[in-house]
Amino acid sequence: MEHKNEDMILKNNLNHTLFAWSKQKGISPLSIDSAKGVYLFDQEGNKIIDFSSGLMNVNIGHGDQRVTNAVVKQMEKVSYVTPAAITKARGELGKKLSEICPGDLNKSFFTVCGASAIENAIKLARLYTGRYKILTRYRSYHGSTIGAMSAGGDPRKHKVDAQQAPNFVHVEIPYEYRSNGSNWEQECFDQLDRILEYEGPENFAAIIMEGESGTSGCLKLPKGYFKKLRQVCDQHGILLISDEVMSGFGRTGQWFGINNHNVIPDMMVLAKGITSGYFPFGALQVSDSISSHFDNIPMMLGLTYSAHPVGCAAALEVINIYEEDGLISNAKNMGIYMEEQIQLLKKKHPSIGDFRNTGLLGCIELVKNKKSKEPMAHYNAPPEGLKLMDQVKAKISELGMYTFSKWSYIFIAPPLCINKEQIDKGLSIISEALEIADRACE
Repeated sequence: MEHKNEDMILKNNLNHTLFAWSKQKGISPLSIDSAKGVYLFDQEGNKIIDFSSGLMNVNIGHGDQRVTNAVVKQMEKVSYVTPAAITKARGELGKKLSEICPGDLNKSFFTVCGASAIENAIKLARLYTGRYKILTRYRSYHGSTIGAMSAGGDPRKHKVDAQQAPNFVHVEIPYEYRSNGSNWEQECFDQLDRILEYEGPENFAAIIMEGESGTSGCLKLPKGYFKKLRQVCDQHGILLISDEVMSGFGRTGQWFGINNHNVIPDMMVLAKGITSGYFPFGALQVSDSISSHFDNIPMMLGLTYSAHPVGCAAALEVINIYEEDGLISNAKNMGIYMEEQIQLLKKKHPSIGDFRNTGLLGCIELVKNKKSKEPMAHYNAPPEGLKLMDQVKAKISELGMYTFSKWSYIFIAPPLCINKEQIDKGLSIISEALEIADRACE
């Protein structure tokens, strides 16, 4: 009977639902029955260590019933009200965010996800400044809606290039591992100045940057780059927007990724860790000067599910858990331990070219040759160029791990509640899978 139920679950999902970023035939998705802490459990009861926190969003770990109880309690009172109404949870969450966000980012516009928060950040920046251009980074990701995808620099948007929104300008930021010893930091600063000169700084409403790079490969900004952006924005009346969807809520060992750069933005985009994935929810956090601009004129933004009371209640409880369980300091400490252990793996495996990490947001980059740095799979490689990495991924899955991987990257971003023993277990799985990659090294 159990096998029949499992077959029916698989059949229903494959026959009646569509899978994101994937072909729809010949796939073998995980079939998850339950989850607890850093582990997932499939329909057969097999334990799978989750080394990327779902999609880098289940920061507090899976199955925390404190969130369940908070959600149920809120739903017993009221499950939905129009965003024009107020609730206790909405006000308390706004107050809490104003306390943990940097500087004078004291007001929140609540959304349903990261992409909708990005879309509203773009609209608000244009409304506030009266300008239209947005500067963003190649090798970045800001969401999959048309505006958010156009803002990003992820090649997944190539398939919908004809639908891209106008007035997004991208700047290239080379990364240190592939800089070949050149003065890459100054090159990045110089290119920023050139792009602004070419496009006219007076035309820019905002610059959007991830607080810390995520699925593009955890690529580091040059030292002082965020401060340079802040200076440029102040000089030309441009708004600085930090996308904290992935890097926020303790992921980098700080409340927000931008805290690592000692810069205060004009807006922050929040999602993922705000509810730890327990409820779809996001927020756009804005400065006092921006919010006060709309004191006496309408702010023309709106969503049916803005300030959803259940989402607000979930977010409040998740933020309490970060504080009560010391998860942000644990992320910082476990990040240091992770770095130490991967340096040991780097000596063992010729396929590990680089490891970039902040807190518990990290990425192993695999190469065929450490001297030439030829990647195991090239940027935006077609399916035939991913065969070796597919074998590595399949081995990781076979050994009982789920983690996000892309091109030549294996991401390491486990829940912030992880301990050393669990890190050791996870890295032992990755190490065994890397033996496949090692055999392809020159």
